[in-house]
Amino acid sequence: MPLDPLPDWLIPRRKQVGARIRAARTHAGLTQLELGTRIGRDHRTVHRWEYGQRVPTLDDLLLLADACGVSPEELFR
Repeated sequence: MPLDPLPDWLIPRRKQVGARIRAARTHAGLTQLELGTRIGRDHRTVHRWEYGQRVPTLDDLLLLADACGVSPEELFR
């Protein structure tokens, strides 16, 4: 059952993870379009993850980490 309302710390933490996704993507030299293509997602979805507007699934996080050449833990440190 989802929490309603969400805890205050959740949105800032989601944005931190998004910033790490963006950093990993740029470090790998990929555009949002290229990353989306590699993992089978739309570039708009990648954008939404990077800015904390949407939450990637665990499978998506594993695909993101692999495509960017980082460990999944680096997206959460």
